Amino acid sequence: TPARRKFLKSDSTEFGHCDDVFRRIALARPDVAFQLSHNGRLSLRLAAGDAERRAREILGDDFMASCRFVDVSSCALRLSGFAALPAYARANRDAQFFYVNGRFVRDKLIQHALREAYADILHGNRHPAFVLFLDLDPAGVDVNVHPAKTEVRFRDGRAIHQFVFHGLTRSLANPIQAAATAEPLAPVETFRYAGPTEQTRMAVEEASASPTFHATTFSRATGSGNTYQRSALENLAAYGNPTPATLPADPTRPAPLGYAIGQIHGVFVLAQNEAGLVLVDMHAAHERILYEQLKHILDGNPGVQRLLIPAVFNASKIEMATAEEYADTLSHLGFEIAAAGPNELSVRSVPALLGRANVSELLRALLAELRDFPASEVIAARRNELLATMACHGAVRANRQLTLPEMNALLRDMEATERADQCNHGRPTWTQLSMADLDKLFMRGK
Repeated sequence: TPARRKFLKSDSTEFGHCDDVFRRIALARPDVAFQLSHNGRLSLRLAAGDAERRAREILGDDFMASCRFVDVSSCALRLSGFAALPAYARANRDAQFFYVNGRFVRDKLIQHALREAYADILHGNRHPAFVLFLDLDPAGVDVNVHPAKTEVRFRDGRAIHQFVFHGLTRSLANPIQAAATAEPLAPVETFRYAGPTEQTRMAVEEASASPTFHATTFSRATGSGNTYQRSALENLAAYGNPTPATLPADPTRPAPLGYAIGQIHGVFVLAQNEAGLVLVDMHAAHERILYEQLKHILDGNPGVQRLLIPAVFNASKIEMATAEEYADTLSHLGFEIAAAGPNELSVRSVPALLGRANVSELLRALLAELRDFPASEVIAARRNELLATMACHGAVRANRQLTLPEMNALLRDMEATERADQCNHGRPTWTQLSMADLDKLFMRGK
């Protein structure tokens, strides 16, 4: 109408809006063929197919290569679709599509649940990408609360929020295991390296006398007191010489990340698996492992390691005041700190998992975090960020030369750790090069 015409933008802008609506509808109905034309020219043609094909046509191959399939159900609720890992994070929200009973929505409750699901693996001003469908009884949702019908009201909003949050969190949690086998991995008691040449196979057992690796996940040990089973990477500095042993030639199950064959410049671990070559950023991977372990133990009583010789370092007046004010918070995290002088702090104990970390650097970083966010409720909300700082300083550093058993222990812990595909900052921790990829690099078969 003439009254509305004066508010129209340029042709390209208005066509962009039409294209957005077209894509939303096309994603909702993959079983229907669509065709979009502009000024007599065909802009996009979509054949009828399944949801995966339609998502690939709309969002591209890169999205599908970095996403995880979601399909969770509970009672009359079902959440399905595709959610991208943090490596595919975007600078804007143009790749976010959420549907309730086939209707595209931008509901605040749903958006909050999705942000919470990604909060632990996506940092900074980045936005996740997803195509998700929530199906429920139509009587449980009111779609007539917004003129554009993009917001809805659920009869039991809390239940919907929790279902979406937990369903998406579980789907993103452990892609390494899910990609290899539907069964949970059994605890690995030994390491096997099947390289291209004949080598002595190594077994690393839990030692009572010599501190060798034991590839188990972190868990509360039986018995009394605050004792815990050692994680495989709890203490990267303490190793003995592994004892050669004969391993079964027939392993019960191939390891998803394979077995280590070497290290590059003290930064990347190379491993061989059934598909080809695996490259692992050892600092990023160990950081995620420590972070997840710290989260689990902090919910109970964290294991504390007393320092034989207290670590003393110079501190500014602000750091001294912050340490005194937040002594209880630091104690809850596993640190025992006291003033050793007018400008010195003494650290007498640290979390057991961080026994080999640089104590002064770690404490300075934590005190800075506490100083920047002083309110107690903010500290509670930022608990995971404090733990991420601790994990970053406690993780193995670049240029650290690892032995094959140490590398294998890292791989096994990655397979047993949730969200091990990305570090605490959302960057990938490992990548796979298939034999076809390697053949292509050397133009084999051409």
